[in-house]
Amino acid sequence: MENIIKPEELKSIIDEKNSKANQDIMILDVRRKSDYDSEPNMISGATWQDPEQIDNWSKSIPENKQVVIYCVKGGSVSKSVSEYLNNKQIKTSYLEGGIKAWRDFGGETN
Repeated sequence: MENIIKPEELKSIIDEKNSKANQDIMILDVRRKSDYDSEPNMISGATWQDPEQIDNWSKSIPENKQVVIYCVKGGSVSKSVSEYLNNKQIKTSYLEGGIKAWRDFGGETN
């Protein structure tokens, strides 16, 4: 089953995280390296992880974290990374429409 989060839902989670210092969520930018290099701005609080290196970095995700991932448009990269992490018992959702939808919604990047 796919776990999808809409831009407005993610904004609400980020706002709550910032106001309550809730550290239970991890936002990961999993755009391909070429996409990230050409436009390195990310959703506030996100960290970039190379989807080609998922075997390495996925081991360092704490078990108690809720993970939200995004790519450019919420397509094949997000879906494959989400599936991989969910198969590793890491609770993962991906951003519907990716960072493009986030920006279209008015979400900030930095």
